[in-house]
Amino acid sequence: MNEIDPIEQGQPAQPWSVERVGVVGMGLIGGSIALDLSQQGLVVQGLTHREVTAQRARSRGLAQNVSTDPSCLQDCDLVVLAQPLKSLLAPEQNLLQALPLQAVVTDVGSVKVEVLKVWRNLHPRFVASHPMAGTAGAGVNAGVTGLFRGRPWVTTPDSETDPSALEVIRQLAGRLGSHWLTADAARHDQAVALISHLPVIVSAALLRAVGEERDPAVLDLARALASSGFADTSRVGAGNPALGSAMASHNTQAVLRALASYRWSLEQLEEAILEGHWAQLEEELERTNRIRPEFLSN
Repeated sequence: MNEIDPIEQGQPAQPWSVERVGVVGMGLIGGSIALDLSQQGLVVQGLTHREVTAQRARSRGLAQNVSTDPSCLQDCDLVVLAQPLKSLLAPEQNLLQALPLQAVVTDVGSVKVEVLKVWRNLHPRFVASHPMAGTAGAGVNAGVTGLFRGRPWVTTPDSETDPSALEVIRQLAGRLGSHWLTADAARHDQAVALISHLPVIVSAALLRAVGEERDPAVLDLARALASSGFADTSRVGAGNPALGSAMASHNTQAVLRALASYRWSLEQLEEAILEGHWAQLEEELERTNRIRPEFLSN
């Protein structure tokens, strides 16, 4: 299953049946969802762990109501779980008890096989999903409007997914201006390992290689010379360490497979340099130059 269906913002396929949305987690993704939906006139109920976070979310206007009590979700028609993977895969009992049975529940995690295993038996209207959007920001101060506009929103339904619940998430993606896709969960995890999880590890390795240079003079000069190219290739390696570790630990086989493919490619380039095969190296670089635009269309 691999469907791509762009939905124009504000133009859902069927009448929008949601009036009250709960957002669990007011970080970058949750806060951005809450901001966009609040601006569209929906009632948004935020839920955070700490009162200080709730206060900051209120002061930023992320949602009309923000609480630390899961019972605040009881009247919601749709609940978005914008939590870290660790919390998503080991949900607290008081959260589970607070989720209305009639509500549609979705997540925003970057790993889908493990999420489906946990949640398919926890709520009858759960839909596994993953908006592919982000910035370098994190936490309650990171939420921004328009984060999902023009970006992919992937869902990974299985045979037990409620079709009407899936339609609600399709409409949610449309309201946020996203491009809707559906995919098999395992294929999703392998694809995301290649284009999201692998770059984090590769970028971290690059930063390690530079940071462990033993000649202080070379290291100082490298710091002074580093510019936009190094900034671009190293950015994701300097992201949230807990998030990077969670992606690898909960998508391990897909990440290892991606790393094996990357290692093989690196060895081919290294061999060309060792053997002085400059024409071959140039040909490989020309090929990668042609490939890159295919992954930058979103």
